[in-house]
Amino acid sequence: MKKNNVLKSTAIMAAAVLMMTACSSPSSTTTGTTETTETAETTAAVTSKEDLTVEINDIHGPVTVPVNPQKVISLDNRTYETLSDWGIELVAVPKGVMPADSPYVTDESVLDIGNHREPNLEIIAAADPDLVIIGQRFASYYEEIKKLVPNAAVIDLNFDVSEEADKPGENLVNGLKDSTVALGKIFDKNKEAEQLTADFDQAIEAVKSAYNGTDTIMSVVVSGGNIGFSAPHSGRVWGPMYEVFGWVPALEIDNTTSDHQGDDISVEAIAQSNPDWIFVLDRDAAVSSVTDAVPAQDVIDQSPALQNVTAVSEGHIVYAPADTYTNESIQTYLELFGDIAKALAE
Repeated sequence: MKKNNVLKSTAIMAAAVLMMTACSSPSSTTTGTTETTETAETTAAVTSKEDLTVEINDIHGPVTVPVNPQKVISLDNRTYETLSDWGIELVAVPKGVMPADSPYVTDESVLDIGNHREPNLEIIAAADPDLVIIGQRFASYYEEIKKLVPNAAVIDLNFDVSEEADKPGENLVNGLKDSTVALGKIFDKNKEAEQLTADFDQAIEAVKSAYNGTDTIMSVVVSGGNIGFSAPHSGRVWGPMYEVFGWVPALEIDNTTSDHQGDDISVEAIAQSNPDWIFVLDRDAAVSSVTDAVPAQDVIDQSPALQNVTAVSEGHIVYAPADTYTNESIQTYLELFGDIAKALAE
């Protein structure tokens, strides 16, 4: 009986061990799976964290920027249409120097930093941004803004098209393309950026193909009812295009500037140069605060001195898009180059 009891006890103990082993196996497997899952998640998190930043080379050097930053401020007029087209939300902008119909201007939830002459930079600090984009009119505030938001990435997308630049035309083309590519990387819009730059290259080639290489070009800025001379080779909008497209200037004068209203020379001097083409930037059309502006086309049409000029008599006049002065985006240049190519080819 004792032997049988021992055997029975032994059998019971063995069964218990088997049951414990069977019960513990799923637990071990689960534990292993959990550990494996946790390891995978940790690895994914590390990889994801690495993917959340991108290095951008701005005018000052390399800058590490978060991808798809949540709180973005842009102070660069060359970026707004691109960012808007891509559906990027901004927390603050300088509404006073932007097109009145920009969605960022009409959106009351977007804070207004003011214009570049008297900006309220404290708004930038209060917004606690992840990214601040600087360029053009606000380039001089770069160091001050960096100090205000030490935890934010600050990139300066400005490029030099002034008379001090060696190659303002090349700077214009590369600057617009590089900025577009940089924005594409930051906001995960690489394909869109690639398409924009490809279209931009095609638009440049279209103008080059349409220009006969001999017609003389006169570029002007109309502001306050006055016609200002926009000097070839440098300055805002028109100047760099002489280099890009190989245009022959109808008039060249010494000591020109990059002034946004053009240089003050007489309309008679413009008329005497008798340009084959006149390209016009209507500055006032882009500034919503100018309520009594005279449209540039009216100023040109009503100028007695210009009526016998070849460009006027033959209708060889191209007007930049109305918002160009405050919207110097790559899209604006695409539209402008398209208009110029079409006009030159007719």
